Amino acid sequence: MKKVYLDNASTTAIRPEVIREMTKVMADDYGNPSSTHSFGRNAKSILELSRKSIAKAINASAQEIIFTSCGTEANNWILRSAVSDLKVKRIITSKIEHHAVLFTIQALQKEFDIQVDYVNLKPNGEIDLTNLVELLSQEHKTLVSLMQVNNEIGTVLDLARVGQICQQYKALFHSDTVQSIGKAVLDLQVLAVDFLVASAHKFHGPKGVGFAFVRKNSGLQPLFYGGEQEKGLRAGTEAVHQLAGMAKALELAYANLETERKYISDLRSYLIESLEVEFPGFSINGNPDGFYNIVNVLLPLSAEKTAMILFHLDMKGIAVSRGSACQSGSIKPSHVLAEMLSAEDLKKPSLRISFSHYNSKEDVDLLVEALKSI
Repeated sequence: MKKVYLDNASTTAIRPEVIREMTKVMADDYGNPSSTHSFGRNAKSILELSRKSIAKAINASAQEIIFTSCGTEANNWILRSAVSDLKVKRIITSKIEHHAVLFTIQALQKEFDIQVDYVNLKPNGEIDLTNLVELLSQEHKTLVSLMQVNNEIGTVLDLARVGQICQQYKALFHSDTVQSIGKAVLDLQVLAVDFLVASAHKFHGPKGVGFAFVRKNSGLQPLFYGGEQEKGLRAGTEAVHQLAGMAKALELAYANLETERKYISDLRSYLIESLEVEFPGFSINGNPDGFYNIVNVLLPLSAEKTAMILFHLDMKGIAVSRGSACQSGSIKPSHVLAEMLSAEDLKKPSLRISFSHYNSKEDVDLLVEALKSI
């Protein structure tokens, strides 16, 4: 039985070139980058070259790249320090952000008694920018936190426009770009964004490593303390092999971006065309023209089929998701879809299908056939 992996918004397979790079570093450059002897200096050199490579990929300064363990850590750090150290009194966000953002903001609201406002959503799940402007017209030191690509429905935020709006109203702008970095071009010399977040395992790199882009002279303070690594902002011995792997993965992602984006976009279109033939009553949650590697579909199946649909697909060797992998073990409906769908539609099966360049039309055919058998 062929295994079919269509859950790339959850995590991606590591590219072979990345594994080779990481293996080489683990074998040859195992020194602590904080040590002053040659072993440490070699490791430090790899660390800083990785930082420069990542900065170049998004047209940032190397000094603006801070390494973290993942996107969740980076989101927590930026949001918490913005409130505790930058004296932000108000956060504007949306109810369909990743829980790493939503839960952090809720915790900060209790701890610091800050004001939190949720921007309105359009019926397709996109951010209502007119309402964002209305919210920003109030006077408070404000941070806007909105993700670029929604991890469940693939709606895309106009990062440039939101950056301009925030700049106009003197608000700080933080964006969770975990789903977009490596899959969309970002130019930090042009975008008016103060803080971005990325995680390597979303662009065919290793798990357990990510980075934050932090605009120069931001004033952020550490989340935790220890050594002076990462300019004193992120204590702890750096995992050099992970950083080298992340840099290699991002380099390859952008080197192959145009070819892979077209290939994946064609697969997404092929899936939608196949579903239109076999399930004429299906609909797409979010904007049908959303991000090119994610499609979230509402299937015209009975509510009774919903609970077991992932199990049936898994038994056939097919991996998809009903929402974020971070909450897939929960019996609660997706908080993203809960903001968009009626109570009746929430009972029906919605599947998030997400592609990479490792997928094929055969994978799509196998998925559609499996759904037909259910």
